[in-house]
Amino acid sequence: MQGLRALPSVDQVLNGPAGRAMIAAHGRTATTAAVRAELDAARAAIRAGGRADDVATGAAARLDAAAQTTLRPMLNLTGTVLHTNLGRAILAEPAIRAAVTAMANPLALEFDLETGGRGKRDDHLRGLIVELTGAEDATVVNNNAAAVLIALNTLAQGRDAIVSRGELIEIGGAFRMPDIMARAGCRLVEVGTTNRTHPRDYQAALGPDTGLILKVHTSNYRIEGFTAEVPAPELAAIARAAGVPLLNDLGSGSLVDLSHYGMRREPTVAEAVAEGADLVTFSGDKLLGGPQAGFIAGRRDLIAAIDKNPLKRAVRLDKIRIAALEATLRLYRDPDRLVQTLPTLAVLARPAADIAAQAARLAPRIDAILAPHGFAAAPCTCASQIGSGALPVDTIPSAGLRLTGAGGDAPDRLAAHLRALPTPIIGHIRDGALILDLRCLPDDDALTGALAAL
Repeated sequence: MQGLRALPSVDQVLNGPAGRAMIAAHGRTATTAAVRAELDAARAAIRAGGRADDVATGAAARLDAAAQTTLRPMLNLTGTVLHTNLGRAILAEPAIRAAVTAMANPLALEFDLETGGRGKRDDHLRGLIVELTGAEDATVVNNNAAAVLIALNTLAQGRDAIVSRGELIEIGGAFRMPDIMARAGCRLVEVGTTNRTHPRDYQAALGPDTGLILKVHTSNYRIEGFTAEVPAPELAAIARAAGVPLLNDLGSGSLVDLSHYGMRREPTVAEAVAEGADLVTFSGDKLLGGPQAGFIAGRRDLIAAIDKNPLKRAVRLDKIRIAALEATLRLYRDPDRLVQTLPTLAVLARPAADIAAQAARLAPRIDAILAPHGFAAAPCTCASQIGSGALPVDTIPSAGLRLTGAGGDAPDRLAAHLRALPTPIIGHIRDGALILDLRCLPDDDALTGALAAL
């Protein structure tokens, strides 16, 4: 076929100007594979009676697409601040600088500069956690699920772990507390009912095989109405009288009182320690505002036992996250400026009036960008959520943009277009419109710049 004979050879493309540019950008191996793939596509198109695209242009497009990372920066305008699927907390500048330094240099990660001997990597964080929580000692692992797992395995392997039925939670990704307890090797002993658990329920379940009592903060749901639970101080007294430890899993784990910033109070780690918990577990990448990590704070003897557990090496942190966590925790030493220095808190505490003013400014600009595509934008009020299980039924007044278009599928079509942008924009669909909650928008130009590629 004449069309097939007109196609260039692989070497012709590679040795041409476009080929040399592709090799310089992507390497010879990848470029050769892309050119061959494009030639195969061109032959198939010609045999089917169609026309073939320019081989060099097609190969360059293939290489550019393959070179794009799947971890693309995006605009989180969902209204969920700590969105698990979008990476949760944005790190503070000091934490970013510390992580970059850790990536680029050898560090005294497990090296004692005073003695010249081997050190412990957790020591870089231990003192800060003790200082900020009032605990005797602390250790750190790669997330809060691992913190709960290793604590249960250390203290209750082959023994009973007592927990209220109302606290047997499931969180995102099908993580279920009973499954974690089974993997930890302990026997689950459920007490009370879904909505009511009393002190006598725990006392009746105690026995010679009891390894610990587990209290789980139900951070991702609420039971309301005819309810009862045993407060942490009372539960600590029951555990102490029985000679067994109390493990309090706080989940998100705030180090500050959120009510100071206009939100409902969540129990702080320091309060859980002061209320008598022998161990407290909590996350690093949620309300704390750092990278993914799981902290365990509490009694010195129990922390020492956890550190000796062979699982500890399997769930330990690398130098990058340790560096970022240390820098994040240091910010908490200056609580008066925390709302300015910690991005998570700054976004959560952002006044609704400021967000509404931003929505009013942006609405005509966004409307002008969307109008040629058949969509319109108008300012609206909305409600943000903290996310990642914290205060699940509470919302924070916010404002945003209501994007509409013709047809019942307009919100879905527009959402798909925005996801396909070089800088994807993620909102949420409500009442026949695509809502862009502006609480997490860093500045006006970030949104208009992203939409410019529409």
